[in-house]
Amino acid sequence: MKECDNKISSLQLILKVLGGKWKIYILSKLYWGKKRFKELEREVTGISPKMLSKELKDLTAIGIVQRETFNTVPITVEYSLTAEGLTLKPILDRLIQWSAEFEKRKVGK
Repeated sequence: MKECDNKISSLQLILKVLGGKWKIYILSKLYWGKKRFKELEREVTGISPKMLSKELKDLTAIGIVQRETFNTVPITVEYSLTAEGLTLKPILDRLIQWSAEFEKRKVGK
């Protein structure tokens, strides 16, 4: 029973970090390197600026994404994966692989 509770607790943490409609999408864009806010806004199709800002704040608070501000006119803000965020790369790769395999099985039916 305790092992089951630990697994559920772990799954809840995963959902907190990666859950929702946008987080994995945003992380997959940052997977390839630093992005400015406007770049993310263009690349994460369908997200509003307000939602993007909220999701980036959440990911920054968790320690997965880093926000770097440059003193330019206008101010430049770049987002990137932190060292902790970079540990998600193999997980994202595995999710992509799973998705491709799932689609093959689904189409094959």
